[in-house]
Amino acid sequence: MSSVTIYTSSYCTYCRRAKKLLEIKQVDYEEVRLDEDAEKRKEMVEKLNWRTVPMIFVNEQFIGGYDQLAALERSGELDSMLGSAAPGNS
Repeated sequence: MSSVTIYTSSYCTYCRRAKKLLEIKQVDYEEVRLDEDAEKRKEMVEKLNWRTVPMIFVNEQFIGGYDQLAALERSGELDSMLGSAAPGNS
């Protein structure tokens, strides 16, 4: 089973789009709200050298933001990455 973690903020349109895409695909994901945890946001920016949300991980591999997620979906690679992800969402 694949694991998906998405780091978001409440005001981010691209975060909502990414979550919607995962929900349409019935992918279970963990959401971490960075607008509620400044220290975690700083840690993630330093770790990834990526300043914007969403920050999306599939099987602990950083894939990027919504644009990268959508590109993986268009190319068909997202289904391969997700494998047998459980239906539903968190």
